[in-house]
Amino acid sequence: MKKIVTFGEIMLRLSKPGLQRLVQGDRFQGFFGGSESNAAISLSVLGDDVEFVTRVPANDIGRAALMHLMQYGVSIRHVIKGGDRLGSYYFEAAAAMRNSRVVYDRKDSAFQTLKPEMIDWPRILSDAWLFHCSGITSAISEDAMHTTFAGLRTAREMGKQVFCDINYRKNLWKYGRAAQDVLPEMVRTADYVFGDQGEWEVVTGMKAIPYEPKDEHFVIDREAYLAYFRKAAAMYPNVKRMILAVRYQLTSSHHILSGLLYDTQADMLYTTRLYDYDPVVDPMGCGDAFCAALIHAFTRWDDNLQYCLDFSLSAGALKNTIPGDQNLATEDEIISNMKGKGGRIER
Repeated sequence: MKKIVTFGEIMLRLSKPGLQRLVQGDRFQGFFGGSESNAAISLSVLGDDVEFVTRVPANDIGRAALMHLMQYGVSIRHVIKGGDRLGSYYFEAAAAMRNSRVVYDRKDSAFQTLKPEMIDWPRILSDAWLFHCSGITSAISEDAMHTTFAGLRTAREMGKQVFCDINYRKNLWKYGRAAQDVLPEMVRTADYVFGDQGEWEVVTGMKAIPYEPKDEHFVIDREAYLAYFRKAAAMYPNVKRMILAVRYQLTSSHHILSGLLYDTQADMLYTTRLYDYDPVVDPMGCGDAFCAALIHAFTRWDDNLQYCLDFSLSAGALKNTIPGDQNLATEDEIISNMKGKGGRIER
C-alpha cells in the first residue's frame, strides 16, 4: 500500500447549534477539523495508509485532537507536542440570504509557533509515496511557511510525488508575505495541484471562467477551460495534473458542484457531471474530500483519469451531506453515489 504523508494544523471548530448566529445562545458544538487533517481522515476512511504531521500542545485538548485522528486510523507517529494552545475557529452557518462566517483564533497556537528544525522531513518521508500540503500552512506564519517548503524540497529531492491544495485564505495572510508571492512557488514544486476558481486566479492571474448553472443540465465550456489550462501549464511546466473544482450557489443551501482535470502531459481535459444538491447539510471540507478522494483514486485507477475525476467529485458532493469537517464516506458509498444509487434506504 502506498503511504501518504499530509502536513498541516488540526483545529477545534466551534459553532452554535442549528442556524444560530455566533452572538446567539449559550452553547457551542465542537468538531475537530482543518484542511489537511480533513484530507488525512478521509484518506484513512478510504483505506489508505496515511500519516498526519503537525504540532499540538501537550495538554488534554491536544490529546483529544490526536485521539480524534487515531479514531479514524490516521498515523500520528511523528506528531510534535509543544506550544501553549490548539488553534481554533468559529463557524457560523449560512441561512437563506445570510452568508456563512469564519472567525479564526490561531494566534500563538502550537502550529503557528512551529519551527522548521522541529521536523525531520527525510525520516518522515523516507517510506512515503506522496506528500500532501496546502497553502494554508504557508499563510499561518513565516516559520510555518518555511517548514512547509522544507517538506516540499525534501519530497522533491527524494523523488516523492507532491500534491498541493492551493487553499487560499485571504484572512490568514498577516505576517508580511503576500499569497501571490508564496503560493506560486508552492505550485511550482507540485506534481498535482487542486484549487477552486478563485484560487487558480491567485496563482495564474487569469480570471475565472463564468460558471453559473441553474440546474445539472448546464454544459461546461470545454474549449475555454482547455485554453485556460494550457496557459496555466505554460506557467507551471512541472505540474502533471491540474484539478479545478467549480461550485455555484443558487442559495445558501442549494449548490451545484462540478470539477475538471487537465493532464498536462497528454494535453487532455476531463470533465464530469454536475451535482445539484439541496439542502447542503455542512459545506466545510468539501474541497478536502475532493482532494483526498483524488489522491486515493490515483493509487487505484491511475490509468483511468475520467474515473478518478468522477469518483472525486462524488466524494466532494457527499461531504456536503455530513456534519463536521471530514468526509466519512467509504469507497463503496462514493462509487454508489457516482452511479446514481444514493438516497435509498439500505436494508
